[in-house]
Amino acid sequence: MTRHEPSRREFLATSAIGLLGITGIARRSWWNDDSELLYVGTYTEAGRTDGIYLVQFDTRTGALRQIGAVNAGANPSFLALHPNGRVLYAVNEVEEREGKKAGGVSAFGIGANGELTRINEQSSEGGAPCYVSVDRRGRSVLVANYLGGNVALLPIRANGALVTAAHVDQHTGKGPNAERQEGPHAHCVMPDPANRFALAADLGNDRVIVYRIAADGRSLTHLEKNDAAMRAGAGPRHIAFHPRLPLVYVANELDSTVTTLQFDRAKGTLETLDSRSTLPADWKGTSFVADIHLPSSGNALYVSNRGHNSIAVFSVAPRTGALALRDTVSTQGDWPRNFGLDPTERWLLVANQRSGSIIVFARDRASGRLTATNQRIELPSPVCLRFRSQAG
Repeated sequence: MTRHEPSRREFLATSAIGLLGITGIARRSWWNDDSELLYVGTYTEAGRTDGIYLVQFDTRTGALRQIGAVNAGANPSFLALHPNGRVLYAVNEVEEREGKKAGGVSAFGIGANGELTRINEQSSEGGAPCYVSVDRRGRSVLVANYLGGNVALLPIRANGALVTAAHVDQHTGKGPNAERQEGPHAHCVMPDPANRFALAADLGNDRVIVYRIAADGRSLTHLEKNDAAMRAGAGPRHIAFHPRLPLVYVANELDSTVTTLQFDRAKGTLETLDSRSTLPADWKGTSFVADIHLPSSGNALYVSNRGHNSIAVFSVAPRTGALALRDTVSTQGDWPRNFGLDPTERWLLVANQRSGSIIVFARDRASGRLTATNQRIELPSPVCLRFRSQAG
């Protein structure tokens, strides 16, 4: 049976941001030297109030244990950590906020035991914000608004609080997919490793858009000539920088490919080099790419496939960064969204949104190969995974 991803408009139509309360506090009684704190962003369906879950992860065994939960408003789907590790930011992925076509961005202080305390919230300045990142100097938050088709920059105060957006850039254009590309749909925005530029993937207009980050971190300048055009109908969703080579990898949602771009670190220009499918050659069903990550060694690249319900495992050539699809590993669940490597890079964790599970895979750091384990945890509609110790 062919499955189609519901549009964000359909999913978010009845969501709203209300008054918030904090529930669930992490305690140190269960902690050990091999524990890592994991924050999980979710969609708050069926009247559920808990939205961000706190999970203990054991780096020796791969075991997961829920230790708390926080009411973070409607649909705190995507998360980002301040480089100082003391503040967590979450988008509230809704269409309307306070009567305006916009979602929200919330800031939470992180306590000694990892517990979250609300600091404040601001408008995302566009409907259905689906991605948030923090510039590498901790001066501003960058937000991609899917339905708004724009990106916003919100300055950060010394205490981690968010200021009203100082800059909003509206994308334009559309693609050939009438259902998903009727207009711009900004899907991610993140700073480059040197914090000179920010790159935004827009699913609706098939472009990776390049911005220069101002010296004070309070504005973005669109460098239109530097933008990279993807194949028509590709639907760029997320991006990842190679840790050593001047390369950017783009996960294209609609045609299930990864595109490799040459990135000039001084000028911010992009040049298309190659594109590879994330699916087996004999796959005949419908699938949509979601997330993309590389380890610190740069020896492998991973992409999640929704529909095929797998992680695509690519080898990465050490000198050129060229990709070769080596394996697709079942995520043992339905609709894998965000995933990530733990701080030791010995484990890869996958959030299966529709089946409500986080699955742990053992990872061979030399080869990049993934092996299934029996470690998992059930959580409702998990979307985003963030380890506290990986802040910055």
